[in-house]
Amino acid sequence: MIDPYLLRRLLYGLGFLAICAVILFTRMLPLQSGAQTFPPPDLILCFAFAWTVRRPDYLPVLLVAGVLLVSDMLTLSVPGIEPLLAILALESLRSRRVQLAEQGFAVEWGMIAVIFMLMMLLERVVFGVFLVSQPAFGLSVLEAIVSIIFYPVVVAISTWGLRVEWLKPGAIDPEARVV
Repeated sequence: MIDPYLLRRLLYGLGFLAICAVILFTRMLPLQSGAQTFPPPDLILCFAFAWTVRRPDYLPVLLVAGVLLVSDMLTLSVPGIEPLLAILALESLRSRRVQLAEQGFAVEWGMIAVIFMLMMLLERVVFGVFLVSQPAFGLSVLEAIVSIIFYPVVVAISTWGLRVEWLKPGAIDPEARVV
């Protein structure tokens, strides 16, 4: 018989994959007939950040890196830069998870805003060093701002809809077995 805690971790991992598949599918649909003027938010990273802050055991970092690598391949982006920056950001959030749990949502949102902006700037620096063509700076900033604005919506969906709730430091998971 499978451990209920392990089963729940597996189901949340599969749920994250399903959410990412839906996001990638809608991103690839030809919904606009002209030039795109407003960038969509990076919902995959928003979900990854929200789940990592609340329950890092539900979301392995390599799963996020694999999803972002597949996303780069499907959207014809430069592969590897976003997954690398996401791994660094996720590990930074994991190390600060205890402090974020004790403080309010505004501090968490501010931390996510800083991480999104730093990721955007580092990506542009790497692209500039390797002379890779990149979108206009204003468009990159707008995409980061839109992602930051959508983060509370993703947190609400994750917390109330998908039940990815805080596990406070020192708290015992009700589904975890004590041996």
